[in-house]
Amino acid sequence: MPKIVLFGATGYTGRLTAEALIARGAAPVLAARNAAALEKLAADLGGAQTAVADVTEPDSVRALLDRGDVLVTTVGPFLRYGGPALAAAAAAGAHYFDSTGEGPFISTVFDRDEEARKAGVGLLTAFGFDFVPGNLAAGLALREAPDAVRADIGYFIASPGASGGTRASMAGMLFEHGFALRGGRIVPERTGSRIRTFDVAGRPRTGVSIPGSEHLALSRAYPQLREADVYLGLPPAAARALQAGSLLTGAVARMEPVKRLAEGALERVVKGSTGGPGREARARTRSWAVAEALDDSGRVLASVTLAGIDPYDFTSAILAWGAQTALDGGLLGTGALGPVEAFGLEALTAAAADAGFSR
Repeated sequence: MPKIVLFGATGYTGRLTAEALIARGAAPVLAARNAAALEKLAADLGGAQTAVADVTEPDSVRALLDRGDVLVTTVGPFLRYGGPALAAAAAAGAHYFDSTGEGPFISTVFDRDEEARKAGVGLLTAFGFDFVPGNLAAGLALREAPDAVRADIGYFIASPGASGGTRASMAGMLFEHGFALRGGRIVPERTGSRIRTFDVAGRPRTGVSIPGSEHLALSRAYPQLREADVYLGLPPAAARALQAGSLLTGAVARMEPVKRLAEGALERVVKGSTGGPGREARARTRSWAVAEALDDSGRVLASVTLAGIDPYDFTSAILAWGAQTALDGGLLGTGALGPVEAFGLEALTAAAADAGFSR
């Protein structure tokens, strides 16, 4: 019988996702590299099937899956560790969900679109706060403005906390190339190359451009879309600093030996598995996704703001919903899918609201 496999279950986001899956009545197989940590997690959750697997032994990841299964992976940074789980799902004929926010890895998943279609499975990358709310907000705005040819999406967090995995992913992104949708095509574009202000809950907030899944997913669901930008909310000074810093890291990235040295140094300094914000801290966090649909002159035709809870709580809840829905046969297509393409606007709107994000 097909099952849900949660890989990375003993990590910070993985544990939250395990809790969310069990709260939905699912019976996931909890998988990670440490048998003792798995045993403790399973006991804490009232009992669950477990399996040991490690990305350094890809065959162990492949052994987790059978055809028709659903793999949810939270093992990051994904640029460093995500490949084996993605390859295992494609080889097994299993649906795939991940929690990445790393643009280059998202692009890698979309590069496997044809392979996934032939296998009859769905690949859903960045299926968390990065980048479900923005895809949904943009889809709602584009429904209100079907003649729009451009979408700008911004993500904003008040009182944010960050897990060790998030910090490691952000560090790993410093020397990677960004991208954007220009003229209906995905083109390289430096992360941080653009800064703009959004109206968020009645006050201006600054965002700096980043690569997201919206660039790749929205252009397929809305073929009339010619341009898309995704922005990460930062204080103005921090946004300008990131913009300036991306010029330096971009230069380093073009010198492969220097890039390898810099990445190695960051890997030693920024550790991944170091926990994250506690329940009380998460309860204080609020977040927003804003999407504007614009015409070719830059005039805003429609704007949608979704307000929500802590990003980690939303990520775990929406991953649990997506995995269970896919297991139940609820995907609307196969291949590398964006959230709207995979589930449709109505179902995704309801699921996001249940997970803590709504208009």
